[in-house]
Amino acid sequence: MEQRTQQSATQSLHASPHSHLNCYCALETSRKNTMANEAKPCPCDIGDRSDYGGLGQEVQIEHIKAYVVKPSGASDKAVIVIQDIFGWELPNTRYMADMLAANGYIAVCPDFFVGKEPWSPTKDWSKFQEWLKDKKPTEINKEVDAVLKYLKEQCGAKRIGTVGFCWGGVATHYVALLYPEIKAGVSVYGIVREREDKYALKSPTLFIFAENDDVIPLDQVSTLEANLKEKCTVTFQVKIFPGQTHGFVHRKREDINPADKPQIEEARKDMLNWLNKYI
Repeated sequence: MEQRTQQSATQSLHASPHSHLNCYCALETSRKNTMANEAKPCPCDIGDRSDYGGLGQEVQIEHIKAYVVKPSGASDKAVIVIQDIFGWELPNTRYMADMLAANGYIAVCPDFFVGKEPWSPTKDWSKFQEWLKDKKPTEINKEVDAVLKYLKEQCGAKRIGTVGFCWGGVATHYVALLYPEIKAGVSVYGIVREREDKYALKSPTLFIFAENDDVIPLDQVSTLEANLKEKCTVTFQVKIFPGQTHGFVHRKREDINPADKPQIEEARKDMLNWLNKYI
């Protein structure tokens, strides 16, 4: 079952999970960073990196560190938040985890790089593939297993989903192929390319993409959608946001990008609605 939706940039679906989340965004300045290799800048721009501190705490889960934030009330629902190339400590990603917690989910953002240095906007983009060699988003089973055990045994989670951005979007797609116990996934600008079988999803998955994404061309999105339509037996949705660029859901600040705010908020609400429906 599939559905593809391309919404107008003028259509606004208010996505603030709670009004008090607005105070989380007491963020100061936008920092647009460029690569050291200016001839070939990184298409995965860090964007409007925030100075947001987070409401959760850092814990040790077996061999990895993780950021964990819990809702104000008791909950048996949890979401594994999977980082982008800039790592588990990126404030923007922790902000998304806190947003999930404000909506009733135990949110955990593990260090899927397992202590290895994340990518930095100051690095030379021509060396990205070398950096990526020991950080494959399709080689995270040991970490996923540890986090699932932690959520079940330490947090009392009975229903678990995943949300991933960029590198984490690929990882979320990968997890959806292997873990039927994951009730739902939201892959935000990420496509698995390394596996032969990329389409036999085990859990309902929402794929969010940006129309003007320099990292993921639309022909790759079309191929993904066509193959999912043919081969996938669970519910999925592919949604493209017109005019948006890679990173818009979590690395573009809605408070300083008023023209983009409706779509940023709409994408976040789509994420929450998908999780609420299937978890």
